[in-house]
Amino acid sequence: MNTITTKLSLIVACFFIISCNTKKEEIPWVELIKNDSLNGWTILGGKATYKVNDGVIIGTTKANTPNTFLTTNKMYGNFIFEIDFKVDSTMNSGIQIRSNSLPYYREGMVHGYQVEIDPSKRAWSGGIYDEKRRKWLNPLENNPEAQKAFKQNKWNNYRVEAIGDTIKTWINNVPASYLIDDKTATGFIGLQVHSIGNKMEKLGKQVMWKNAKILTENLSKYSKESPIEPIITKNNLTYNEKKAGWKMLWDGKTTQGWRGAKLDTFPDKGWSIENGELIVADTGGAESEAGGDIVTTDVYSNFELQVDFKLTPGANSGIKYYVDTEINKGSGSSIGLEYQILDDALHADAKLGSHVGSRTVCSLYDLIQANPNKPINPIGEWNTAYIKSINNHVEHWLNDVKVLEYERGSEEFLNLVSESKYAKWPNFGVLEKGQILLQDHGDKVSFRNIKIRVPKNNKQ
Repeated sequence: MNTITTKLSLIVACFFIISCNTKKEEIPWVELIKNDSLNGWTILGGKATYKVNDGVIIGTTKANTPNTFLTTNKMYGNFIFEIDFKVDSTMNSGIQIRSNSLPYYREGMVHGYQVEIDPSKRAWSGGIYDEKRRKWLNPLENNPEAQKAFKQNKWNNYRVEAIGDTIKTWINNVPASYLIDDKTATGFIGLQVHSIGNKMEKLGKQVMWKNAKILTENLSKYSKESPIEPIITKNNLTYNEKKAGWKMLWDGKTTQGWRGAKLDTFPDKGWSIENGELIVADTGGAESEAGGDIVTTDVYSNFELQVDFKLTPGANSGIKYYVDTEINKGSGSSIGLEYQILDDALHADAKLGSHVGSRTVCSLYDLIQANPNKPINPIGEWNTAYIKSINNHVEHWLNDVKVLEYERGSEEFLNLVSESKYAKWPNFGVLEKGQILLQDHGDKVSFRNIKIRVPKNNKQ
């Protein structure tokens, strides 16, 4: 072999080695549409139809039926997901992620995060909507580049990264949404055919999906950065809450708007603010013996109140409303109607009370038991309390499910009071207005996302 041939052989060999070393690593995607079948998927909700043809899932509208979803049988928590879709220009659709269908939630209605498919002039495709819960979380009104990225009547591509409390989306490689929210950690993926009601002109319209694939391991290796400023829902109002007139009752950072129930200022012990959480300390389980209860500086008549709470094992606390701190200046907690917060399994109070079960979590303390089938999350996880009191009709909700209701001042209510520990307090529970209270019962309990809405014609 001559010198020239040897050099050429070396060059070719080096090029081959470099080419092999620089070859793009194959990403270990798992395909979700297999063998031209819908194996691994289930239809939920309405009666729209789905079929698969040559790797393309085709969803077709049907009249007079609710939203329909083709959902994965497998549940996904952290993942990176990509899919191509094509939608009729007159239709609305979406792709569910971390979504669920639970028997106690609106009779199994599909709910959860949805990556919007929106071919309308609004062009919010790639935005994040909370289906059958909080509605819009990350609209695209401030992202014109993503709005322009959608291709009408053509195939489009979505990339979705759901890792921890962060969800990021891209439409045709353009960053669309960046949401930080920890409402739901796991659920199925679903392909939506939107309800058309009785609009016969939309009968038979189609949505199509293909190339659905997912990653669930080594996500940090494949995750992409997004230049978008994230929308953070913790201690903030959502897009729809702002429009509906909700206000933050706690700013997540300071003690503004709150004071000790028996103090002129906020307690200097027993309460702390850490990582956007308002925390009552574990001081041995005594009622109002450490920092004491805290109350709003404002009073409320008709209202809707929402509070996230997190219990520790064996803990006891409560959310009180229509509180008058001038009542009961002595020891113990201030007096008011109470949404009970309790570890039912470990705290003895769950088995006590004037009425059976009336001291269990989310009950009207010592008066009315909450539905025993309430959807409580495990100790150490966040739960959402919602209290609605309009014109003396009161409802307690837990995690978006109503668990009890009653009429303040009714004969039935007054009879319950007369049989309870509150019988000694004149006019208990029938005050026209009062403060909101978070209870110090000597156990560690955390609060966040404290929000209130007052009817426009009934401002305090």
